[in-house]
Amino acid sequence: MAETTTAETTATSAIDKRGDQSAWILFYRRNGRALNAFITFLLVWGFFAFNNPTLFLIPGYYNAFLFSVPATIIITTALVFVIVSGEIDLAFPSVMGAGGGLFMYMVLYGVPVLVAAAITMALGAAIGFGIGAVVVWGKISSLVATLGLNFFIVGLVNLLAQGRNIEARDAVGSFGYRFFTSRWDVFGLQVPNHFIIAIVWTIFCYVLFTYHKFGVRVQLTGDNPESARQMGINIDRVRIGVFVFSGLAAGLCGVILVQTANMVWFPTSGKAYLLIALAAVFVGGTPVWGGVGTIWGAFFGALTITLIPSGAVGAGFAGFWTDFMFGLVIILSMIAHRFSGARVR
Repeated sequence: MAETTTAETTATSAIDKRGDQSAWILFYRRNGRALNAFITFLLVWGFFAFNNPTLFLIPGYYNAFLFSVPATIIITTALVFVIVSGEIDLAFPSVMGAGGGLFMYMVLYGVPVLVAAAITMALGAAIGFGIGAVVVWGKISSLVATLGLNFFIVGLVNLLAQGRNIEARDAVGSFGYRFFTSRWDVFGLQVPNHFIIAIVWTIFCYVLFTYHKFGVRVQLTGDNPESARQMGINIDRVRIGVFVFSGLAAGLCGVILVQTANMVWFPTSGKAYLLIALAAVFVGGTPVWGGVGTIWGAFFGALTITLIPSGAVGAGFAGFWTDFMFGLVIILSMIAHRFSGARVR
């Protein structure tokens, strides 16, 4: 009888140990980052609810919460693709602002809301392609390039707008406006359409990231670019593609922000989302080094980060506690994620 090699013995032992693990442990090993983000959301919500159960157990609070969170969900889940690929996008706030402004101009000139929204998303994708081209073909660090382009696009938008707001009050009540902002009564909770859009978008991102070849190539590119190149993957195309996807999401967010403000666009629209979205990505379990990420983790990260400001005030804390809570949640989340899986690169 042939002798068993050391490698075979080790492999067999590892398989036996894995077989001895419970289904829950195996499930956590596969989905630990998303589960950590979900648990973080529950803990933050539970802390606030404990301090003010009256407020946090009535539908009225969540009506406002669901109305404000969709833009954060959409841009955060899109940024997962960028960060997993090994890049960073700091230009998306300017794309949100530029997209919202273009959308308003089209509506003012009689373009139907839904058509204007589709064109705005296409513009966002085009800007994303330009950003990706600067990063990939210009061989500039995405951190530096997107930071500079963010200031450039915001400055250009402000120069064109001359600091003036744009209003299209006549479009309020139109079919396209109702498509984005109508609410559904679900057991006393008013669920807005744009929150449902955010859920559908998240599911789409999950399928794209997990099962489609684009998502797989993004993960391989972020894990080891040279290995991905040797496998026949055009990593330059993948890197540009993630910026296109981020730009498309930013254009959709610009459309949503304008309509949730009752068809009013501000030149500073989108600027506040830079740190919020990045914090949500990291709380959601997508590390900055690339190769690893989770869409559902980003979803719960967006819920958590959006909950903190209003939740802290509602729970009776002064406003200056907000930054402290942001920092504490981010640090503790990253520590928890560190034990959910090995670092990829």
